[in-house]
Amino acid sequence: MNMKKTTNWMAAALAAAVIIGGGTALDRSNHTMAAPSGQNVSITISGGYETDPQDHGRPVVLIAAALGVPTEVFREAFSGVTPAELSSGGPTVQKARSNKAALLKVLAPYGITNDRLDEVSDYYRYNGQQSRTWKIVPATAAAIVKNGVVTGIAVTNPGSGYSSAPTVTINSPNGTTTAKATVSYSKDFAKNGSISSITLK
Repeated sequence: MNMKKTTNWMAAALAAAVIIGGGTALDRSNHTMAAPSGQNVSITISGGYETDPQDHGRPVVLIAAALGVPTEVFREAFSGVTPAELSSGGPTVQKARSNKAALLKVLAPYGITNDRLDEVSDYYRYNGQQSRTWKIVPATAAAIVKNGVVTGIAVTNPGSGYSSAPTVTINSPNGTTTAKATVSYSKDFAKNGSISSITLK
């Protein structure tokens, strides 16, 4: 295969990319760019910040992954915590210490230190009353188009902070379809809750 032609084809395909961005989970972006064939293709990446109902909006899957423990282990640890009402100004010093002790009782055997617990808890702090999410870096993707047809999607920036798989929608003159995003988790904040791949259905 002619490597020069292959490189040129890939460059042209990536030029058809539709980069999706936004600052928070509430952002919904939809940009269109001409494909090499002259047709228009747009990709929308939305959602991906839903949580399990039993976690009451907290990104437990992200917190557990950052701590390096199974999700159920963190849920067990958090079951001993008594959250303070935000309207009351937060927990008292005594209550905060009691909650921390309850968490570490379960997490310490897994090698979780007080400092690491504080670091992860602060990073993924959630304010439900103000509808504020934890720290989020939106992912970006590129549609690979050949002869006017989307043949694949390249993840150009995996993002981070996805607590569930986002919805990937492909809009083209040929119609609308969806793609499947796979999310991976890690102790590394920059990689935790990132999109590892997007595949066509």
